[in-house]
Amino acid sequence: MRKELIRKSKLLSLVLRHDPAAIGLELDANGWAKVDDLIAKAACAGTPISPAELEEIVTTNEKKRFDLDAVNGRIRANQGHSVDVDVEIPEAVPPENLFHGTAVQNIGSILEKGLLKQDRQHVHLSVDAETARAVGSRHGKPTVLIVRSGEMHREGHRFHLSKNGVWLTDFVPPQFLSLL
Repeated sequence: MRKELIRKSKLLSLVLRHDPAAIGLELDANGWAKVDDLIAKAACAGTPISPAELEEIVTTNEKKRFDLDAVNGRIRANQGHSVDVDVEIPEAVPPENLFHGTAVQNIGSILEKGLLKQDRQHVHLSVDAETARAVGSRHGKPTVLIVRSGEMHREGHRFHLSKNGVWLTDFVPPQFLSLL
């Protein structure tokens, strides 16, 4: 993504995942916002985004965070919401192991209490340790946990696979976790 679009992409993450009211935007029950409203309200908030820039942000975002429905003129975040929306993520059977990256200072609490969704709708899991390590590095010195997701699923835990390849679940009990 071009450097000048990073600030605009961060605004999209904020308003489509966590705080649409920050610019006076409204999301429907499934997390969709009208593109025209988003562009107008972002401009009023001091961050003008052209339709071409919006499309470029969606297509070049390495984490594929956004879903643009050009036919219906709407956009939403694929996952990671702290606002109450249903982005219709299908249930799926996970691989035997998934990974979760976190900061080293969080390990004690996680191994005691498990992985909690905190203020998000789901716990986010990665298919590989490298991606998990990159996620963990955003919070400090990273470490990676192995999640025995196949075993969890066989014991009745539900998993969802978002459009951008992030695995989601409600909670990972500590007995399904180990350090990489």
